[in-house]
Amino acid sequence: MTPSARHQAAIEILDTILAGAAAEQALVSWARKARFAGSGDRAAIRDLVFDTLRRKLSCAHLGGSLTGRGLILGLIRAEGRDPAQIFTGSAYAPAPLSQSETDHRPAPMPDATALDCPDWLLPKFATSLGPKYQAVLEALRHRAPVFLRVNLARTDRPTMIARLQAIGISAKPHPLAPSALEITGKTRMIQRSDVYLEGLVELQDVASQAVLFDLPPLAGKTVLDYCAGGGGKALALAAFGARVTAHDANPARLRDLPSRAARAQTAIEITDAPSGQFDLVLTDVPCSGSGSWRRAPDGKWGLTPDKLSSLTAIQSGILTTAARHVRPEGWLAYVTCSVLTCENHDQVRQFLAQNRAFTEVSTRQLTPLDGGDGFFISLLKHNK
Repeated sequence: MTPSARHQAAIEILDTILAGAAAEQALVSWARKARFAGSGDRAAIRDLVFDTLRRKLSCAHLGGSLTGRGLILGLIRAEGRDPAQIFTGSAYAPAPLSQSETDHRPAPMPDATALDCPDWLLPKFATSLGPKYQAVLEALRHRAPVFLRVNLARTDRPTMIARLQAIGISAKPHPLAPSALEITGKTRMIQRSDVYLEGLVELQDVASQAVLFDLPPLAGKTVLDYCAGGGGKALALAAFGARVTAHDANPARLRDLPSRAARAQTAIEITDAPSGQFDLVLTDVPCSGSGSWRRAPDGKWGLTPDKLSSLTAIQSGILTTAARHVRPEGWLAYVTCSVLTCENHDQVRQFLAQNRAFTEVSTRQLTPLDGGDGFFISLLKHNK
């Protein structure tokens, strides 16, 4: 496909997303119909779609309309490229620019538009992050780095760097977590590589790895991953030598975990109904995802005040329920991939006010300025 044809495909996919489809769903649906598109074409179109979604407000402002065509036109202008070289009207290319598109002279952007943040959320970011809120929002407008978690139970970072280099994948250690490698080239080869297929590495954001190193020593301890999702943290906990039980409110999310655990040469128990008490209960709760909007920009534009209120209620309920599974003198870890105080510190304060048996031992807020996604962890100890 030509560059123009790729941009036209992105316009069509963006129109589908603007009509209400999830981004991944729209991309998969387009790819199934576009059998002519090679892997390079699909990757380039995906990048165009996500680059635009991260910057939806500013692209619409620069392009003159909140349509697929307006967004792609705005993206091209934001990148300092000449739209006429893409909007050529040739076969499979976007139609040439209209006179009104050519003449469009956007007014100065309001702060929320320039930072690609919904208006109602801007004050929450400012309150939650203080002087660095603008830098965090700017970081969320750009692609996230790709990270691997090295399975330290079976290998080490220098060995993995060498093996990856041997197959043309560039990697370097990241200081935020002892298990983390940042991939600096040929990221799309990872899941076909021997080191991945052998379970020696897993794709996992560096901040997601880092918060687990704030936990107490886990070798031989029982751990309940209460909101396990796809199981990435459960696998990391098992690599620490913990005996891990994984649970999720939606069991379908865990369907790939047995094969991933087998690949990593570890055992993880999966349960629909946790029972008993554990040395550590990890609650990586459903949240706004505001720390990871670089990867999932749909979440930014789909969040509303009502949805955020519903999420905080769910978080509070999970904390209360999960706490019952912590043994006396055990640990409860509360984790989000959010940077919003209402989902983080406020939730912990509320829980502690209602649960005097627990004490907060440590807390940490990571943002994209630290290198990975935004993550929060509060480690609580059961005192009885």
